[in-house]
Amino acid sequence: MIVEYIRYRVPDPEEFEAAYRRAVVPLGRASQCLDYELSRCVDEPGCHVLRITWKSVQDHLEGFRNSEHFQEFFAEIKPYVSNIEEMRHYEKVITKTEPTLFEWAGGAEAFERLTETFYGKVANDELIGPLFAHMDPGHPRYVAIWLSEVFGGPTTYSQERGGHAHMVSKHLGKGITEQQRRRWVNLLMDSADEVSLPSDPEFRAAFASYIEWGTRLALYFSKPDATPPGEGPMPRWGWGVAPPYRP
Repeated sequence: MIVEYIRYRVPDPEEFEAAYRRAVVPLGRASQCLDYELSRCVDEPGCHVLRITWKSVQDHLEGFRNSEHFQEFFAEIKPYVSNIEEMRHYEKVITKTEPTLFEWAGGAEAFERLTETFYGKVANDELIGPLFAHMDPGHPRYVAIWLSEVFGGPTTYSQERGGHAHMVSKHLGKGITEQQRRRWVNLLMDSADEVSLPSDPEFRAAFASYIEWGTRLALYFSKPDATPPGEGPMPRWGWGVAPPYRP
């Protein structure tokens, strides 16, 4: 993970910000981009800092810059290239000590226990078991590394399986019902209790938030008329409004 900072001094802040609102659309679709933020200086409104988090310098300079997303992005910001005062890559040295959800849960081993237990329940469930009748033996691990990455762990799923678009593609045409989605959620929550994932309200609220979002996305893309999504960044889930509780 690497952070790029680009510092601008522009004559017309409003037009500049409007251009970047258009530019971040293709930027956000690029798989190499993890997140971004444009900030305006309070003391000098013409001064702006763009922060982009990339998977690596190589992903930025070779992956993104050779993609169609870069062409769309650059077309919007090209008039402001001459206004750049600094454009460099940085590595994080000191960061906030708040743990990720991945760390708080117990790391990769915790998510592996969760998915092994969960898919054991799925296999014996009359409602959703048929959806997984021909499941790849490696499927529990794939879901474990997916959840690990979503909750702030290693980017193993993106590197080995192809990221968000690949996961969504696995649900196309499945015709999942709302009843099946809810059973999936209930069995996963039961499994979380069984393998003793942290039970504090803050963690479980964040965990349940992602599971609700993710299963509704799967439900939507399983419909017969759903359009496959293009490339997009992996979802990244954090604590939200409730930080980890330390008694």
